Amino acid sequence: MKMLNLFIVSDSIGETGELVAKAAVSQFRPGLQHTKLKRFTHIDSLDHIKEITELAKEQNAIILYTLVQTKMRDALVEKCKAYGLDSVDLIGPVIHLLERNLDEKPFEEPGLVRKLDEDYFKKIEAIEFAVKYDDGRDPRGLLQADIVLIGVSRTSKTPLSQYLAHKRYKVANVPLVPEVEPPEELFQVDPAKCFGLVITPKKLNSIRKERLIAIGLNDDASYAKIERINEEIAHFEKVVNKIGCTVIEVTNRAVEETANLVINHIQQK
Repeated sequence: MKMLNLFIVSDSIGETGELVAKAAVSQFRPGLQHTKLKRFTHIDSLDHIKEITELAKEQNAIILYTLVQTKMRDALVEKCKAYGLDSVDLIGPVIHLLERNLDEKPFEEPGLVRKLDEDYFKKIEAIEFAVKYDDGRDPRGLLQADIVLIGVSRTSKTPLSQYLAHKRYKVANVPLVPEVEPPEELFQVDPAKCFGLVITPKKLNSIRKERLIAIGLNDDASYAKIERINEEIAHFEKVVNKIGCTVIEVTNRAVEETANLVINHIQQK
């Protein structure tokens, strides 16, 4: 059986080109027997193109390439013609098609798809972290978190945690109630990444009453009484003063606004 020699040339890691090559070859040789497949990765100079095409000529290789920069594709095509080499552009035609349809210029930046994949997985990891360490479920998460939120009930700790997670921050939050001592780990957290969320008693009273009605309970329960709320806020202030963390007023702020304040503070630090 004739030996098939394939060169995969890429300005990134060459994974796309190799997958296409294997998919095509499998239609002739399912086990890839009698096929030599070699990747040339992170190709970013015209000298690289020259060296690869010279080697391809010596080894009678077919070149499959995924190069996002026009000048690199053009250089490879020119060299392949000069050496009489067969080559296939696996990404250029698609880029040209999208350019015409979108009426936009491509970035021509290698490796963007990998960056997007990494960004996606970081976001998923952060979301899973926020769920796992929501509402003080496991205090061990406090020491692993990028951001720690503390506050009394109904101060938007959970929605804020999820919003920040979508920004790829690992967030843990802890509810504060006078009858329960905060976990020891909370006082080991760097104060710069800990944020207390505070709300006016009047607003909290209104929110809690609505919450009680929504779940079918009377709105005059202790949970929604001003006296109880003042007691909880006094406990909250005691804890945040001990930690020395930043306190953010959330009374009339949307979650997005509070998130921006937290992010700006983290970035400045």
